Amino acid sequence: MDKCELLSPAGDMETLIAAVNNGADAVYVGGKMFGARAFAKNFSYDELEKAVKYCHLYGVHLYVTANTIIFENEIDEFLKYMKFLYEINVDAVIMQDLGMISLVRKLIPNLEIHASTQMNCYNDESLNLLFNMGVKRAVLAREMSLDEILALKCPIEKEIFIHGALCVSYSGQCLFSYLNGGRSGNRGSCSGSCRLNYELLDGNVSRGYFLSTKDLCTVDYIKEILDANIHSLKIEGRMKSPSYVGYVTKVYRRLIDEYYLGKNPKITKEEMINLYKLFNREFTSGYLFKNNIYNSKSPNHLGYPLGKVIKKDKDKIYIKLTDDLHQEDGIRFCESNKGMIVNKLYNEQGLLVNHLCKGEIAVIDNKVNLINLDMVNKTIDYFLVNEKGPIKKIPICFKVLAKAHEPLKLTISDGVNEISLKSVLLDEAKNRVTSEDEVYSKLCKLGSTPFYLDKCEIIINNAFIPMKFLNELRRKACDELILKRYGVRNKISFKYDKSLNNDFNLKYSVLVRNENQLKEFLGMRIYTEDYDLYKKYKDYDVYYKLPRIMNEYPNFEGEKLLVSDLGSVYKYALNNDVITDYPLNVSNSESVKVLKNLGVKVVTISLEADFEEILKHVSGIERVIYGRPDLMILKNFRKGDYLKRFDDYFPIIHGKYVTILHHENICLKKIGRIILFDDDISDLKKFYGI
Repeated sequence: MDKCELLSPAGDMETLIAAVNNGADAVYVGGKMFGARAFAKNFSYDELEKAVKYCHLYGVHLYVTANTIIFENEIDEFLKYMKFLYEINVDAVIMQDLGMISLVRKLIPNLEIHASTQMNCYNDESLNLLFNMGVKRAVLAREMSLDEILALKCPIEKEIFIHGALCVSYSGQCLFSYLNGGRSGNRGSCSGSCRLNYELLDGNVSRGYFLSTKDLCTVDYIKEILDANIHSLKIEGRMKSPSYVGYVTKVYRRLIDEYYLGKNPKITKEEMINLYKLFNREFTSGYLFKNNIYNSKSPNHLGYPLGKVIKKDKDKIYIKLTDDLHQEDGIRFCESNKGMIVNKLYNEQGLLVNHLCKGEIAVIDNKVNLINLDMVNKTIDYFLVNEKGPIKKIPICFKVLAKAHEPLKLTISDGVNEISLKSVLLDEAKNRVTSEDEVYSKLCKLGSTPFYLDKCEIIINNAFIPMKFLNELRRKACDELILKRYGVRNKISFKYDKSLNNDFNLKYSVLVRNENQLKEFLGMRIYTEDYDLYKKYKDYDVYYKLPRIMNEYPNFEGEKLLVSDLGSVYKYALNNDVITDYPLNVSNSESVKVLKNLGVKVVTISLEADFEEILKHVSGIERVIYGRPDLMILKNFRKGDYLKRFDDYFPIIHGKYVTILHHENICLKKIGRIILFDDDISDLKKFYGI
């Protein structure tokens, strides 16, 4: 049985080192461009090259995220970046953009590609499409349950998230941040609209963080997850600290290793408390185990219970401790929602101390003007955050062969790579033979190298060994083994030429909600979500709009369909008249070409992309010019009619599987698709000259 990979995040080199030293099998990072965490520190070109070498030195894979949508004017720069990543020997690139996946597979076929969770893969149909394109692995949608994952049959490698922050929307299916603030989640700069405070209007108005999720934590389910034969388990957190990434990696490393040793992996109480202290918005096992994901009380780190305020005055706060408290710990007063660092800590007698134990009374300065006798949580554990982690070392074997009148020979091996070196001819020992202990002591001096001596074989046959030459051989052997472990790739070259489009045959289309609207626009291309309405008017240019999330695929053949997911493209494009919708995030001409080659008739361009720029290179495309586009798509949601934030209202439409929030109308007076709700049709037709 192949061991499951533990995949850890890193936003900078310090965090990457923490992940490697604490047992990650692979690390994923982002460069300064095209990554879905634009606000992480991320890695420069030089740092990426160093990161690859460091990971490979310790037998760890390095994956680089390039999982944003790519605009038409960025294709050349993106390909240069892919060339660079290939040549520095990254193990895989994590990608979202369908056109760029196809192009990289064609131009750099030996560069391994993993499909990002931004591609919203949640069924065999979407996975088969990617597998047939040559994608090695897919990061599955976080909305999938373990039972659904077990039912997948596609041979593509499968990766899932096991710990960290969750998105409330299906990944890649959220336009909330972009449409309400111009910061695109599909471009790595999400503003976190789901973490804001809203009013829920449902008869009685209530307020809360209704779209904010808990944090994923699956430490109690490692056996079930590993039994599912998933290839890679992923920790979220490219914007988290080295201490967070290191400790979370260490915990899951231990649990995974215990599983493969035949034990029943169990989290300890101390480990669980530390996970709470490092970061949590409450924990959930998520959709993987059909658990509630929402925390409407707070979008922030909650910490771990520390005690209760039993007295306060203008200057001091008195806390009855239920956990130890140290100087420089961070605390938060729960109901007051005020936080501080404990710079000065006093005992009950008013003496300065550096720590107090559970059950004692802690006295701290009232720097936050606390009024209530509040509950207190610890949000920063100073010693946990500053704990020095392990330093990873690689076991090696040395073999020394020393015979009089022959060259001194040293062989070094890490179990995979072996290097043999020779030095000067050895003289016959006149006074004494060099002892094995002398040789062994010199070979152990590995100093700042990443190695430690695990085994050693020393054969000395009546020879005197000058220690200077043995030291030189040892240093050179270690240097060559390091280079061997780095791995190398040859430089590559390729040429990319864009096609030009001379066919600008564009027209209006309309998405209708009822039969009266449909009748008004007969003669144009019409989309409807009402299947009965579609069947009644299918002899006209009318298309049936399929649901955004397809849990089952009916056997359509010879039908006219508007589809929103990759699985529907795979299932229907060859035997039906298929048009793809904007949720596929098509943002460049190469993605259009991929879909056309799969049998798609017309491709709707992403709301975020430059339509005119794409139109220069391909035909058969469409865009939305009027209507209320979907902000996000959720697997479920608590009952409610509207969410309100400031002056914005977001209608919530309840479906069998999903909830969709809609954005206010957009309006561009150019050829494209009109989305109707309760709009005044006569004014619209006049405005667009229909």
